[in-house]
Amino acid sequence: MICCRWWAAGLSLVAVLSLNLISCGSPKAVKAAVKAEKDRKPAPDFTLKDIHGRDVKLSDYKGKVVLLNFWATWCGPCKIEIPWFIDFEQRYKDRGFAVLGVSMDEDGWDSVKPYLEARKVNYRVVIGNDQVADQYGGVSSLPTTFLLDQSGRIASVHVGLVSKSVYQDEIEHLLQTKHSSSGGGARRDANAAPGGAK
Repeated sequence: MICCRWWAAGLSLVAVLSLNLISCGSPKAVKAAVKAEKDRKPAPDFTLKDIHGRDVKLSDYKGKVVLLNFWATWCGPCKIEIPWFIDFEQRYKDRGFAVLGVSMDEDGWDSVKPYLEARKVNYRVVIGNDQVADQYGGVSSLPTTFLLDQSGRIASVHVGLVSKSVYQDEIEHLLQTKHSSSGGGARRDANAAPGGAK
């Protein structure tokens, strides 16, 4: 009886993984993951310190597509994603893209600084706190990643590990949206933002 349960559980896991693999490569699945512009809510602003003690304000990134990643040095899936994010920062930074890491390590820079140096992380990282985590829905699982559009609105959310290609396709989609929305679309967004987007 126990053997049958394990076998059934194994089949269920294979089915779930198969569905995930199918949807990862499908452009339709990626477009569905990126929210329609009318459904995007502004990302809560925050100011946190970087490795040099300088203030980093999220709203300063407006005008860029931002991959905002909540992570920790002890998080296994985070270790898988970080090389991808290093690659994205290098590949897309000249196209109006930035990665911003928010470490949720309780001992702060004591763990994070040597971790970043050892992995040659090329994007900005700040130390998060409970207040910022609460602003983003509690961030109860790591990694949790938000992709923000050029207006600073949340375009997609990923809790846990997803494939590199999903991130890549969503980043490309958001970067291309900027180029195709010149003129009327860009004006409409600026007028819709209370107090102006800039």
